[in-house]
Parts: sequence; structure tokens; C-alpha cells
Amino acid sequence: MTAEVNPLDLTGKHILVTGASAGIGRATCVLLASLGARLMIHGRNEAELNRTLTMLAGDNHSLSLMDMSQTDELAPWVQQLAAEHGHFDGFVHCAGVQITKSIRSFDAEFFDQTMRTNLASALAISRGFRYRRPKAQQGSIVLVSSIAGLIGQPGNIVYGASKAGLMSATRGLAMELLRDNIRVNCVAPAMVETEMAQRTRDDMTQAQFAHIEAQHPMGLGKPEDVANAIAFLLSDAAKWINAVTLPVEGAYLAN
Repeated sequence: MTAEVNPLDLTGKHILVTGASAGIGRATCVLLASLGARLMIHGRNEAELNRTLTMLAGDNHSLSLMDMSQTDELAPWVQQLAAEHGHFDGFVHCAGVQITKSIRSFDAEFFDQTMRTNLASALAISRGFRYRRPKAQQGSIVLVSSIAGLIGQPGNIVYGASKAGLMSATRGLAMELLRDNIRVNCVAPAMVETEMAQRTRDDMTQAQFAHIEAQHPMGLGKPEDVANAIAFLLSDAAKWINAVTLPVEGAYLAN
């Protein structure tokens, strides 16, 4: 009998995960390592990255510190990591910032910082990711967007625009990187119980947050819920899925 193949198995895959020091990024790392992947994890907080490392199954995982707002340095950074540790089979972009600010307080510095960190970084890393990859091996990129890019939210305009940009970039990158045998997909979570969500909660009244909770028919998400979708899109189970944005939002958009 032919041995069964698990299409979700990531054994032998080398995957770069940004924003790995907390929340969705950390949960994604834990899951990918359990599926056999070798990880390069990124963040800005070395202590929290080392904490993530202690949670990972297997060995030969590595970490790297980098500021996602330093756009021009990101492609060379990824290329150097690949030269030192081997080419990447997958890239998951969880890094991002979210600051609630009304249009009355809009300014160019806030706009530039948000767009560089959330959107430009994804493009720059994708540029480095494709460099000298073996085209015979399919690569996979998963960008983490948000339903904020699909709906209107007061005080969340710039963040929403950056996340909508990730969805558009997914489609463009997917078409351009076909020649390199790289798939590009995106997940768009609703509110997930992370440190970022807690900061949002702290900025609201109890009634305001209760209203947000009521918009999630299946309750707020867990980081693992998003990690599961990311792992699927990275894996061979999704080898014929490209250029899609997958909402992971507990029926929020059905309201």
C-alpha cells in the first residue's frame, strides 16, 4: 500500500514569520513548528522572541530583530538571512501596528509610519523572499490583513487603508510572482484576543467594547483560529489556491 501523505505536513519547510513575539504571530509559530517547519522568527522585542522560541517543537529555529518601518533595509535583510540559513519556503507577515486616531488628528508622520510598517514592509520582504529561490519548489506567502480593510470604522481609517492595501497587494504579488512559483494569499481576521486587542479595549468604555463583541456572532477569535488558516494556506493542501483573501472572522461580515 502507498503511504498516506498529509498535505498539511510542513516537515523540511523553512518559514519566516514576522511579528512572532506575541498574538497571532506567536500562535502561528507554535503551530508551524508542530507541523514540522523550521522557523526564522522576527520581532523587535528580543526577550519575547526568545520566549516564543521556548514554545516551539523541534530545533534549528532562529530569530532575528528588525524594524519593519525601515523599508529599504528589509529586502537585503531577508536575502542575508537566506544566505546564512538557507532559502525560505514560506513567509508569514504578522507584523503590524494599530493606533486609533480620528481624521481630526491626521498627520503625514502617522500615515507614513502606519503604511510603512503594515504595507510597505510586506512588499519589501516579498522582494527579498523571491531572490534566488529554487523555482522547482513552490513557495508560499501569507499576509495578515484585517476586516478593517473591508469595513468602515471611526478612528481606524489609516489602519484600515493599510490593511486594504495588503489585500490588493496580495492579488498583484500573486500574479507577478507566479513566474517564481510563489503563491500569495491573505487572511483577514476580525477581533482576536491578543495584546493589541486588549489595548483597544483599554481605550474604550465597557459599553463600547460590548458593542464590538456583539458584532461577532461566534465570539471573539483566538490567535490559534487565525494560525490554523495561515498554516493551511502555507501548506500543500492549498497548492492550487492563489491571490485570495480569506476572512477569518466568526461570521462578523454576515451581520
